[in-house]
Amino acid sequence: MKTYVAKEGDYSRDWYVVDATDQVLGRLASQVAMRLRGKHKPIFSPHQDVGDFIIVINAAKVKLTGRKLDQKMYWRHSGYPGGIKGVVARKLLATKPEEVIRRAVKGMLPKNRLGRKLLKKLKVYPGPDHPHQAQKPQPLTFDASNR
Repeated sequence: MKTYVAKEGDYSRDWYVVDATDQVLGRLASQVAMRLRGKHKPIFSPHQDVGDFIIVINAAKVKLTGRKLDQKMYWRHSGYPGGIKGVVARKLLATKPEEVIRRAVKGMLPKNRLGRKLLKKLKVYPGPDHPHQAQKPQPLTFDASNR
C-alpha cells in the first residue's frame, strides 16, 4: 500500500469568514489553525499546505475566560540585553486586537517554514469590514459539536 501525496491540482483552497464576536480565544484559534493546516480535508498531508484561507472579523470582540485579561502577558524581545517588554492582554486587545488572535493561531501551527507559510493565509481584522469580497468568502461558524 502506497502513501497518498496530494498534487497541486488535487485540492482547492477556499476562503472562509469567521466572526470572532463572543468566541473564546483558544477554542477559536484551534479551529482556525486546523482549517489553515487542512486537517479537515481527506487529502491532508502533514508536510504540505492543503488548507484554506481564513478571514477573522470582529477580532476586538473576542473573549478571554477567567482572569486572563489582566494576568496574561504577551512578551517580545529586542535582542539586546534587558530588551524584554511585556504587555497585558487587556491593553493589547484594546490597541491591536488582531495581534491577539494572530499570536494564538501562530502558537498552534508548526514551528517551521510550513507554519510561517500557513500563517500568511490568516487575515485578521478588528472590525466587521474586510477587503476580500472579490474572493467570495463563505461564512464559517464553530459550534459545540465542532470541537
